[in-house]
Amino acid sequence: MDAMRPLAVVTGASSGIGRELARTFAANGFDLVVCAEDAALAAVAEELRGRGTDVTAVTADLATYDGVEQLHAAVLATRRPVAAAALNAGVGAGGAFVDTDLADHARVIDLNINGTVHLAHRLLRAMVDADEGRLLITSSVASMAPGPFQSVYSASKSFLQSFAQALREELKDTGVTVTSLMPGATETDFFHRAGMDDTRLGRLRHKDDPAQVAEDAFEALMRGRTRVVAGSVKTRVLGAAVKAVPDRVKAAGQRYWSKPRAARR
Repeated sequence: MDAMRPLAVVTGASSGIGRELARTFAANGFDLVVCAEDAALAAVAEELRGRGTDVTAVTADLATYDGVEQLHAAVLATRRPVAAAALNAGVGAGGAFVDTDLADHARVIDLNINGTVHLAHRLLRAMVDADEGRLLITSSVASMAPGPFQSVYSASKSFLQSFAQALREELKDTGVTVTSLMPGATETDFFHRAGMDDTRLGRLRHKDDPAQVAEDAFEALMRGRTRVVAGSVKTRVLGAAVKAVPDRVKAAGQRYWSKPRAARR
């Protein structure tokens, strides 16, 4: 009976948007392969199994080559085609570029870019061979502007935005769709983990609901949309308005929101 249900892969599934994506896929009749690097993934998997969803939980660090291969091996072990995949795992590093450890910058690149490209390559080949599948790549509204005080993170999201759109164009004559998810400031652990608690953005009181972001993302993915600015009306308006703003103005705005209080003068 499980083989009759579509299978989805969700990364970064232990918290935040990824956890809500996993819940949304489960609520819409998907079985799941979920992945994260932390122990909280087990509780998410148990919750979903309690709803009647078949769940394979993979604890792996997708910032490493071996971690991506571990996840892909678990997907292959299901012997089921992947109907949809949400490549959502990501990390940030706030602070001035020169004051942030190079290892922190490298991890942003390794997870957000290298891990996403690696996993997309592994999953898309099977989708293209089957001539069907849906791929969601989590970018960000931050991809639309230079990001002072989170420079590598914003650049990584710009890469993912371009990457997703390029893949979509390559695959337009197949049954495979690629959708980029562009959330704004969302109520997750992201800002704390990125060391951005002491910024205006990190202290923003009314961030978007990750469940709403996930619902918007799922709907867009199922419709085969090119991209979706997900979350609140405020975020969608921001996403539309920022297109017409020069980069120097956007950079100044990002500086205002992302600069740590200790660095302000």
